[in-house]
Amino acid sequence: MQPDVSIIIAAYNAEDTVARAVRTALKQDGVQIEVIVVDDASVDDTPDIVSRIDDDRVHLIRLAENGGPGAARNAGLEAASGRYIAVLDSDDTMHPDRMARLVACADREQADIVVDNIEIVGDAAPQGELMFPPDELSRRDRLDLAAFIAGNRMFDRGYSLGYMKPMLRRDFVEMHGLRYDTSLRIGEDYILIASALANGALCVVDPRPGYVYHIREGSISRVLEQRHVHAMLSADEAFVASHHLDDRAREAQARRTRSLQEAASFLRLVDDIKALAPMRALRTALRDPRAVLHLKMPIMARVRRLLPRGRLLESR
Repeated sequence: MQPDVSIIIAAYNAEDTVARAVRTALKQDGVQIEVIVVDDASVDDTPDIVSRIDDDRVHLIRLAENGGPGAARNAGLEAASGRYIAVLDSDDTMHPDRMARLVACADREQADIVVDNIEIVGDAAPQGELMFPPDELSRRDRLDLAAFIAGNRMFDRGYSLGYMKPMLRRDFVEMHGLRYDTSLRIGEDYILIASALANGALCVVDPRPGYVYHIREGSISRVLEQRHVHAMLSADEAFVASHHLDDRAREAQARRTRSLQEAASFLRLVDDIKALAPMRALRTALRDPRAVLHLKMPIMARVRRLLPRGRLLESR
């Protein structure tokens, strides 16, 4: 029997959490599922832990070389046989009714994508905290390309819509040759959803929480570096070049691009300050003054403290 959903778990050095992720995938009620775990060349016991799970619905793919989350998920897409595809990060979980709810929604609405709210779990998160205000999602029962791009700008309040973990209709994915961008270590979900929407996908929003996002210190999703932002800018440039955007989407994309450029300048400014390089920090601030606005404490106070030693430190 064809599974209703193929749940893809990309795992790299996830020995502490991958079994929990697989268990929540296997406990989905009311649907036939398969769980495809793609081990991205882990150097810990991740593949051994998965191989010991005694359930015919679990399939383990072991990659010979580490390719990042995009490459691992693409391997899962190639192996998937379900009517729908869902992604579960190896350190996250799902509520047991999530897949049945999303499948019913997709079948009823003839949707190509269904997204839902996300529950946040972690030491710093209050119990039951939701990533997106439910009333806001209730008012937004459909998500088009322009709205999705507009909801993915740096420095906006709250979480970006790119955090959403979609369930996608597999035949739509295959029809349009959709795959993850392997150059991205952060933001790969955004480009996949944007590409689907640009190809005419109907995206339906379920305001109820089903995905559980576990915040762990040091997780790549919580650490943004300059190289990540530059990769996102390059991926966005390729996306715009290969898809037609209407006026609303193009305007939203221009604002998103500017926000990414500001983010790159801001991170460069922070790196200059951490490196005790005030002259570099000043040059960065002069090139993009808006980057300074995103600092929580006065930048000039820091620069004044560092100036007496700045030239010596920068010459090393």
